[in-house]
Amino acid sequence: MNQKNSLGLNNCFLDLDDPIELFKVWMDEAKESEPNDSNALSLATSSGNNLPSVRMVLLKDFNQNGFVFYTNLNSQKGNELKENPNAAMCFHWKSLLRQIRISGTITQVDDIVADQYYNSRGYDSRIGAWASNQSNELKNRDELKKSIKEFKQKFNDKNNVPRPSHWSGWNLSPTRIEFWLDGDNRIHERLNYTIDKSGNWIKSLLSP
Repeated sequence: MNQKNSLGLNNCFLDLDDPIELFKVWMDEAKESEPNDSNALSLATSSGNNLPSVRMVLLKDFNQNGFVFYTNLNSQKGNELKENPNAAMCFHWKSLLRQIRISGTITQVDDIVADQYYNSRGYDSRIGAWASNQSNELKNRDELKKSIKEFKQKFNDKNNVPRPSHWSGWNLSPTRIEFWLDGDNRIHERLNYTIDKSGNWIKSLLSP
């Protein structure tokens, strides 16, 4: 019989008041069980005209301040976040039959943080940040290959490729985090955390 926590949920939900701590536990377990990209998430944004869009991105950092990913600031998601900073994330780990949904507001990370991460990337990835006008229409793939070649010639010192001003990170500061576990007969287990005006996390159960 599966052990239960104090709320009657599967013990994988633990008994933690801080959802960031629980997120870390689940992420560490996903790193062990997921065959590819345990840090992959679907990111939902919306334009100023309330037109939604969603795509997969990779989580690169998280802490008490939020969840960080990086992108071209002039991409579709970048432009939408400039217009509307409200966004949502969803992690789904099929190997664990678990899901985490996070919603909140997004702000750009400090330049020093973006620089540190950018400089940790491989040379080709750093060049790609310069060469690709993300989300803009391409005439053909040769156009992109030409751009990559040109920037490799411009930045031929692999140890000295500056970060483009149009490339940085976004931090989602959560106001709601929901942990979900698959259940028999669609009777799933759901634990929701919402933050109150004092900055405290409040736990509640959700019906499946």
